[in-house]
Amino acid sequence: MRFDLICLVNSKRRINMGLYDRNYIQQGTHESTHEHTRLNESSLGLFIKQTYQLFAASLLAASAGAYVGIGMASAIASWYWGLVILEFVFLFGLFAAKKKAGLNMVLLFGFTFLTGLTLTPLLSSILGMKGGASIVANAFILTTVAFGGLSVFAMNTKRDFSAMGKMLFITLIVVVVAGVINIFFHSPILQLAIASVSSILFSAFILYDTQNIIRGAYETPIEGAIALYLDFLNLFISLLQILGIFGSRDE
Repeated sequence: MRFDLICLVNSKRRINMGLYDRNYIQQGTHESTHEHTRLNESSLGLFIKQTYQLFAASLLAASAGAYVGIGMASAIASWYWGLVILEFVFLFGLFAAKKKAGLNMVLLFGFTFLTGLTLTPLLSSILGMKGGASIVANAFILTTVAFGGLSVFAMNTKRDFSAMGKMLFITLIVVVVAGVINIFFHSPILQLAIASVSSILFSAFILYDTQNIIRGAYETPIEGAIALYLDFLNLFISLLQILGIFGSRDE
């Protein structure tokens, strides 16, 4: 009986029901789209959180390496290139095993611990200078402030820094080549120029890598974390060298 009544509804009611059904489907589609967007935003937020947690943990591992190595800086200096090669082994292994839970963490913190160790010869030479402790502290504070300010700017600006990738890579190659050349010349002026360019270069890399992270350009949080860590580390080294060169002239 109920079926007969439904079949006998007038055409206007049928049209209205058809419109209602179509609107309902469209509304359901919009809700599904909004839900998908919320899930994507939630996943990206979790990705960013994990990236910065790993970045902070990497800084702690590097600090531990520097703390352990500062007392044997001369021995580390004699094994410096061997340790650098070992760093690259850990780094390449990290990218190869970035999705292997457990192993990727061991490689990440092993790499950052080694970078702390290899930093100790430079730290030791700076600390041996008059006012060396303040030079190290000032370099770290400047690096932290610059990193924080540039990260906030990259997250909030509408400017797109992703187009800088090729230019940054070319500049990095030039800096590396200049650094290798200066190994043979030991020129303080050239070293100051390299450090100055490097400080600008890695400040730009902070902008570039931060935007890549917040836009989901990295496949895993580890990749984003190691990019930020290398930016921070190299900016700190550059500022430490600049302040150290000027500090040595004041003696």
